[in-house]
Amino acid sequence: MTGATKRRESFLVVGADSEVGSAVLRHLVSFGRCAVGTTRRKERLGPDHLWLDLADLDERWSPPEGTTAACICAARSRLADCAADPSGTSFLNVDQTTRLATRLSQLGIYTLFLSSNQVFDGQHPLVAPQAPVRPVSEYGRQKAAAEAKIMAAGVEGGGAGILRLSRVLGPATPTTAKWTAAVLRREPINAFSDMVLAPVPIEVVAAAVCHLLADAPTGIFQLSGPQDVSYAEFARALIGALEAHPKLVREVSAASAELPLGSTPCYTTLDSTELRARYGIVPPDASATARLLVSGLSR
Repeated sequence: MTGATKRRESFLVVGADSEVGSAVLRHLVSFGRCAVGTTRRKERLGPDHLWLDLADLDERWSPPEGTTAACICAARSRLADCAADPSGTSFLNVDQTTRLATRLSQLGIYTLFLSSNQVFDGQHPLVAPQAPVRPVSEYGRQKAAAEAKIMAAGVEGGGAGILRLSRVLGPATPTTAKWTAAVLRREPINAFSDMVLAPVPIEVVAAAVCHLLADAPTGIFQLSGPQDVSYAEFARALIGALEAHPKLVREVSAASAELPLGSTPCYTTLDSTELRARYGIVPPDASATARLLVSGLSR
C-alpha cells in the first residue's frame, strides 16, 4: 500500500464477465500481474475465474488469500434499466456493491470502484473531481450513493478509490460493434446529432485501473475523452477509419427516441488531469479513438 511496505501484489476483478472487467483482467495478466476475476458463468469457472454472484452475496465470502486490491466492475449500467426498475437495480448497484466493498475493506483490501459521469448533471464540461455530485438519472443517483458509502467503508479498512468514467468504447461495445458491422456491409447507420459523448478507449481505461490497483491511492479520479462530440460526429470518424463513405451516416434526433432522463447531457467530459500527472495517461480525441477501435477489430 502507499506509504507502507508492499506485499506481493495480487488483484481481484469483480465482474470480469463485463466488457470493462474482462479488459482489465486481460491487461493485468498481459503485464505479468497476479490477478483473478469473478464470474456468474459456470462454464468460465477455473483458476483465473472464481464464482461470485453479487446479487446473492454471502457476507462471509472472501477473495483468494493474499489479495491486495480489488476493482468492482460489476453493475447494472443501462440508464433505461435503472429508470424502469429503480428498486431492483439499486439493490445491486448500491446495497450489494457496498456490502462487498465493506467486506473487502474489513479484510484490509484496497477497493477501486468504477463510477460514471452520470453523477453530474451534464451542465458543465471538464467537471473537477471535487465538484458536488448532481445526478439527473436514476443510474447517476445510484452511482453517487455507492461512491459515498464505499469511500466511508474504505476509511475504516483497506482504503478505497473511485474512478469516474465517461463513455467507454471497445470493439465489442454494442453500439460500435453494430455500427462497424453495418458499415462493412456498406449499409447506412443512424446516429444522434443532438446527443454527445466523450469517448475513452477501453484499453486506456484498463491501463488506468491497473495503475490505481497497484498504487492503491485513496480519493476520486476521473477519465474521459478530451472533448464532447455528437454521436453523429463520432460515427463519421468511425466510418473514416473504416475507409467508407461518410454519407452512410444518417443523422437522427435523440429527442424522438424516448430515452430515459439524463440520457442527453450537454457535456460528459471530466477533468482527467490527475491521471495524466500521476501516470501520463492522456485519452485520445474522438478520431484517434475511432482508429483504435478499428485497429482492435483485427486482434
